[in-house]
Amino acid sequence: MTPEELSLAISACLKDAVAAGEIALAASAVPEDVRVERPKNRDHGDWATNIALQLAKQAGTNPREFASILSSRLKTIDGVAAVDIAGPGFLNITVDAAAAGALAKVIVEAGKDYGTNTALAGHTVNMEFVSANPTGPLHIGHTRWAALGDSIARVLRASGADVTAEYYINDAGSQMNTFATSVYNRLHGLPVPDGGYPGQYIADLGHEVLTAHPDIRELTEVAALPVIRAAAYEAQMKDIKATLADFGVEFDVFFSEQELHDAGAIESAVARLREQGHVFDDGGAVWLRTTDFGDDKDRVMIRANGEPTYFAADAAYYLSKKDRGFTEKIYLLGADHHGYINRLKAIAAAAGDDPEVNIEVLIGQLVSVNGAKLSKRAGNIIELKDLIDWLGKDAVRYSLARFPADSPLTLDPELLKKHSNENPVFYVQYAHARSRGAARNAVDAGVDRSAFDASLLDHATENELLSYLGSYPSIVAKAAELREPHRVARHLESIAGAYHRWYDACRIAPMGDEAVTDLNRTRLWLNDATSQVLANGLDLLGVSAPERM
Repeated sequence: MTPEELSLAISACLKDAVAAGEIALAASAVPEDVRVERPKNRDHGDWATNIALQLAKQAGTNPREFASILSSRLKTIDGVAAVDIAGPGFLNITVDAAAAGALAKVIVEAGKDYGTNTALAGHTVNMEFVSANPTGPLHIGHTRWAALGDSIARVLRASGADVTAEYYINDAGSQMNTFATSVYNRLHGLPVPDGGYPGQYIADLGHEVLTAHPDIRELTEVAALPVIRAAAYEAQMKDIKATLADFGVEFDVFFSEQELHDAGAIESAVARLREQGHVFDDGGAVWLRTTDFGDDKDRVMIRANGEPTYFAADAAYYLSKKDRGFTEKIYLLGADHHGYINRLKAIAAAAGDDPEVNIEVLIGQLVSVNGAKLSKRAGNIIELKDLIDWLGKDAVRYSLARFPADSPLTLDPELLKKHSNENPVFYVQYAHARSRGAARNAVDAGVDRSAFDASLLDHATENELLSYLGSYPSIVAKAAELREPHRVARHLESIAGAYHRWYDACRIAPMGDEAVTDLNRTRLWLNDATSQVLANGLDLLGVSAPERM
């Protein structure tokens, strides 16, 4: 019996009790899904719910009386071994071994689909993250959002949401001109321009420009700069995309800011917001009255000299997302972008959206790596590709995924390189590899999955392991709801620990000349169920599930 099945069973008992007049509640007050969770003390049962405490007041009774009525009905459900009332009205539920053990077969047969759910079905989400300027390589400042953003997108999809992962390319504005001038100067042996970009990567880009345009040095600066800008930009974006691919991060859309300008989207956005009464003119500039929506000051959209601001591009970009049918827009921004929250929500409100529903801004704190070295190519940054080469994609991605985004984080390379249980990613990956090794050994000993008797899975370690496997779908759903993939990582660690304890206590393959029994076959189902859940969870984090280690 899965937690989801138990939740539905409790809801059905509630409805029956209401229909029978035993509980005075409106039918609409009975939730379709009743929250069940693991009790802190496993001696108190397999699952617990506080539904009696939640609904007793509405029913005009005290929680323990409510719980008593519900308890009598729950005890009649197949698979429920015992129901106890604790404290002010908690219900502690114990399921019998057969009901608990049946989950192993459910998981194996579900395969990659186990853990997916429909909690967010119907949600159409645009999620923007990373969005680094195309003027240099990805660095440690982008690493956290690359890992977390991709994992958030994965858990949202696993919960039924239609998600588009989007990278906003800031390829308009003065920084692109400075970028082009930096490459031009390097090609001509000139010093880095004021505010320009240093580093070996600029020379490398110059070499790529020269390969594509052998006569570039013969052109005047005025003629050469547009060519250099386009070619160097293309080469740098190619490098960024390759680094993201090496990190296991995929984007559905790379959206160009320059295209917003070229298509007249800035002017269109100003006009649309003006029609809604939120734009005004003052001092020769065009403003958006964002203070009406909680911003600390109104924002300039078009300067007095006629030049649009970055804020105007932000407004046009938001409207583009709205026009493309995204009812929910999630922005993942760095630690220095707290000021953007109110202004982005103000744009949403000015566009006629609900800023509490249609836009969400997540802020991530800084991450550092002890002993990390500055890039040889870029000189003044720690490159993401260097971190991947040094520590490995899996170690970096898992480590970043197992902490909330809003907590400052320092990674310990010495820990991440250890092949020991101290290293969380090794601990989880090893559990998966160990389970695959156990399966191979079992098959070699003649064990297969031709029989399954759930009632045989009655060892204490089997009960514990099954409970964690059963909780996995609800963990995924909660991770999606709260945008917190670290919940998946931490739960995988619990599953790995339970698996290691079970492996040490219960044999899958028979010893020596012992005959293969249904217990061996049934335990192989449980072993393979664990493999599947670990693999599914690691995939949500963008981390591999090795067959051998």
